Amino acid sequence: MSVYDTLCFLAAAAMIIAFINSKVGKFQTTIAITAGALILSLMMIVAGQNGWFQLNELAANTISSINFEDFLLKGVLGFLLFAGGLGINLTNLKDQKWEITLLALGATLVSTFFIGLVLYALINWLIGVQFALVYCLLFGALISPTDPIAVLAIVKKLDAPKRISTQIEGESLFNDGFGLVIFVTLFTIAFGNETPTIGSVSLLFLHEAIGGIIYGAALGLLFHYLISATDDHSMELLLTLGIPTAGYVFSEIIEVSGPLAMVVSGIMIGNWTRYTGFSKESQDHLDHFWELIDEFLNGLLFLLIGLSMLTFNFHSEDWIVMVISVPLVLAARYISVFLSYKVFNRFRTYNPWSIRILTWGGLRGGLALAMAMSIPAGIMVVPEKSIDVREVILVMTYSVVVFSILIQGSTITPMINRAKACESEPPAQAHDVNQRR
Repeated sequence: MSVYDTLCFLAAAAMIIAFINSKVGKFQTTIAITAGALILSLMMIVAGQNGWFQLNELAANTISSINFEDFLLKGVLGFLLFAGGLGINLTNLKDQKWEITLLALGATLVSTFFIGLVLYALINWLIGVQFALVYCLLFGALISPTDPIAVLAIVKKLDAPKRISTQIEGESLFNDGFGLVIFVTLFTIAFGNETPTIGSVSLLFLHEAIGGIIYGAALGLLFHYLISATDDHSMELLLTLGIPTAGYVFSEIIEVSGPLAMVVSGIMIGNWTRYTGFSKESQDHLDHFWELIDEFLNGLLFLLIGLSMLTFNFHSEDWIVMVISVPLVLAARYISVFLSYKVFNRFRTYNPWSIRILTWGGLRGGLALAMAMSIPAGIMVVPEKSIDVREVILVMTYSVVVFSILIQGSTITPMINRAKACESEPPAQAHDVNQRR
């Protein structure tokens, strides 16, 4: 069966789970699809271990035939980030520009080093496994940036207060560039032959992140004029597809950040071209068109996340680091957000639930998993059990991603409802409530 055939069947499975959920469970769609895929994976593993039927190996080989890293990072990511950028309100973004910048840069850096240093102590001192500090920092770098796909798919639809929503959405869309620089730098130290310098890291950041923003602005400008030059409704919508397809591929050719380029161009099309370039009919259908693409690709992506469990080999050491990784990442997220708000509160007053929502709503998803899968295999940490660096980082990443989507994504609603209740209270009453807390 070809990769195309596999993706077609997986897409059908995602749609079936979503349909059943709409009739029975009524959970958020991406949560339901991930949970359904995990249950299906566990059923196949248990059935295979008990000799009832041997579908787990066939399914694992089928999933392995899809290069998850390429599928996400070089495939659907451009569509999902462009769709996310279309829905960003530029006025709200400008109002929160300094908060988003500090969360995307400072909080990511603090979280990376906190996770790396604490994980190094726990693995080497408590478990007794020799795991180099650079590998611990590498895990911190790939897991610290919040995933825009997971965040936009789950949190955005809960109608959080404006400032909180803008911060968590904006941070997730823009922290990829900085997170990528940290990850690539540590990856080079761990597996490359060249030692990074301050100059080379600065050049990488300028080329990738700043270059991606400039390229995205140029791309948005080009397609703004192309869309403005036609009054054909279908052509206007078709032209928007050129940005996450050819536009994204070209960003890889010139080696700038494609994710940042998609976000910037999406914001331009959604906030500028929407009102000055599209015909009235296209304005009405733009969001519906991209929402359909977004829902389809998200369903396929989150199904693959759930089924990826079939491709892992779990050892006893893996279960220990999995248990450690979830609270560690949550603690790092809380500390980095708390320190950021120490700065924010000097200039503005915020909703009292902001820190808790940004901590619990800082979801991780397919991007972290794709980066973990890019780590080369074969560097052994427990040779007698054939446990290598890639396996340890991969199972830790997977545990955080699954916990993030299923537990955090499904339990954040009460926090957001309480935050909205605070917003609707008169200032004096809200202050009294905060004092009682």
